[in-house]
Amino acid sequence: MVDGLLVREGEDGTLPCLVTDPAVNHLSLLPCTGSALPAGLIYIAHPQRGITIRNVSKAFEGCYVCAGEMDEKPVKSSQYNLGVRLVPETVPVISLSRIENVILIQGQEFVLKCSTININHDISLSWSIPSEAVRSTNLQKSNILPGSREYKLSTGLSIESVKMIDSGVFRCDARNEKGVSMATVNLEVYEHGFMNLTEGEESVMEVREGESLTLSVEMTSYPRPTEVYWTYNNQQLKNTSEHVITLHNQYISDLRLVRVHGSEGGIYTFSAYHMYASANRSFTVHVICKPVIVSQEGPVDGQVRCVASGYPVPKISWYYCEPPHARCSHLLNATQADEEFTLVTVSGAEFGRNEVESRLNVTKGKFHTLECVATTQGEQAYTLFSISERTVPHKLFTPLLSGVVSTAVLLSFFLVVLLYKYIQKPKYEIHWKVIDSFDGNNYTYIDPTQLPYDPKWEFPRERLRFGKILGSGAFGKVVAATAYGLCSADTVTTVAVKMLKPSAHSTEKEALMSELKVLSFIGNHINIVNLLGACTVGGPTLVITEYCCYGDLLNFLRRKRDAFFSSKTGDGYYKNLLSQTQPSRSYQKRSNQTEWCDDKDDLSLDTEDLLSFSYQVAKGMDFLTSKNCIHRDLAARNVLLTQGRVAKICDFGLARDITRDSSYVLRGNARLPVKWMSPESLFACVYTFESDVWSYGILLWEIFSLGNTPYPGIQGPNQFSSLFNLKLIAHTMTNIGSVTTTQLRVSERELDR
Repeated sequence: MVDGLLVREGEDGTLPCLVTDPAVNHLSLLPCTGSALPAGLIYIAHPQRGITIRNVSKAFEGCYVCAGEMDEKPVKSSQYNLGVRLVPETVPVISLSRIENVILIQGQEFVLKCSTININHDISLSWSIPSEAVRSTNLQKSNILPGSREYKLSTGLSIESVKMIDSGVFRCDARNEKGVSMATVNLEVYEHGFMNLTEGEESVMEVREGESLTLSVEMTSYPRPTEVYWTYNNQQLKNTSEHVITLHNQYISDLRLVRVHGSEGGIYTFSAYHMYASANRSFTVHVICKPVIVSQEGPVDGQVRCVASGYPVPKISWYYCEPPHARCSHLLNATQADEEFTLVTVSGAEFGRNEVESRLNVTKGKFHTLECVATTQGEQAYTLFSISERTVPHKLFTPLLSGVVSTAVLLSFFLVVLLYKYIQKPKYEIHWKVIDSFDGNNYTYIDPTQLPYDPKWEFPRERLRFGKILGSGAFGKVVAATAYGLCSADTVTTVAVKMLKPSAHSTEKEALMSELKVLSFIGNHINIVNLLGACTVGGPTLVITEYCCYGDLLNFLRRKRDAFFSSKTGDGYYKNLLSQTQPSRSYQKRSNQTEWCDDKDDLSLDTEDLLSFSYQVAKGMDFLTSKNCIHRDLAARNVLLTQGRVAKICDFGLARDITRDSSYVLRGNARLPVKWMSPESLFACVYTFESDVWSYGILLWEIFSLGNTPYPGIQGPNQFSSLFNLKLIAHTMTNIGSVTTTQLRVSERELDR
């Protein structure tokens, strides 16, 4: 029989082998195997209490028997299996899965794991969390570490969707026989991401030319910034040997200016941003430059001239002395010039080297040497003049000077001509104007550059695949493209993309951005070419709009002339298009097609189609009017057709070369569509809702003439005033149908009023 005995390490353990027969003597302890006792084992044998092993250690574990002699014969007790329970030396060491401070945004998941290791099972873990926090706690689990007899205990805590009330200190407590230890994590939950720049060194700094300077910015941000960069005078800097940019752990950025040049003073700005916020900090760097004498002149007509440069602006002083001397100003008896001298700044830099000029009227007197001294922050530069020389009068009109003046005049003439040509060159601008307020015919327009731009329109430019060019002009082009994932993740959509040419100026880039803002401000309508997205970062600006497969209305009508079928309307024909709820005949024939649109339309054209085009354009213009928007260039060339012969109003000016388009006539420095303009627009530059109505009337004539040019009898700009003689209108614009006749009658009644 084997009896078990468990003893804590370091304590005494007693084997209860009591002597029941007084004849037994020489009581001792032996291993069951008969081998020697473990080293260091000390025991005390007592017949009435048994054998006590002192200060038990792990090495003493094993099987033992009590042995003695009775009648000179050996006797043994039953076997005892001694087990030793290890005791930890210190309180438990806790390991947490997160750092001391955790920052999250509302809705994110928070998971925290706490674990510890102990020499035995006598250990426990518990959580202490903010009272308001709602959490889910995993059950504790333990396991024996491979290759050792230690036990690992761990427990987890998770919050699936954190809230701001979950902020606070999360504490894990571990308890063993030696005591209690704890570890904490501070959780901060914010409503949205943030970015803050910590206050650091001064924002205005000075550095001597040739020395190096380090600009450092430290920030706190969540999430980590997606992009950080430095700019110098609004130009982004690259990491070079002269501008060393270092980023430490995404939260500290250094810009080291190596051996600063005198021209490198200015404003250096650090910028960082992520999807929630952005921040920037600017440093003003002044470069202290030693003074240098740039030029000297004289004496000429009793006057000397001295030009010096440096930063801060050098102070110029004049000294007289007798030769031979290297420096007049170093003499104790040097005479400083008492005469008045002029000091003029020749060229100034706000942050670096400046040039200053001083002129002094001199007389020979008893001195023969004059010194010009330029001083800046203790640094000096000088030059010497000999005033004993014979003065040389100015010869203003020498042959060389005359040649220089003639060349300058000729160059100035060419510059004026080039400037005039540049001013006369048409500038790209958006025709649509959004009205802020009006009093009678006095309209106040909203500056489109001040309209907001919603980042929701941003679309990744790498998801665009460009195709054929739909139109090209002097400023840009419109290209058909395929957009992947525009509406949803797995959709493929054919779109039209407006873009500028690489040679576009900043004003034209601003105009395209203004067009984007106006389209997003107006909103969507079935009879407007709607905005679908834009790419404004990471490259040139791209405006993504609906693709209209049949092109513009003007060319569509001209293509369909031979296939036109004229319905018999009669003199009293009337059709209430407002009550029309069904699509047009051509649209019904296409209603079973998919979103993909064939560029070819083989169907015929009839009067009902012309009425439908007129009605749809009217609905689109009514929508623009409701948004306080004036089109200013309504014509068949600016109406596009798409699947189902749906008419959509647009501004196609970007992709049209108006210098070669006969519809636009040069007046001043602008090209205007004079045949579509109302009298007040043409002669007084007044654009109103009513002027759009006038243009709509011209558009009706284009539609019902199947794409003819208005006023065919008017050719040159000298006949502009005759455009508004109604008799001439009636003569030049032949009666295409009752719709055009009605338009002329309405115009006559309006003018009579």
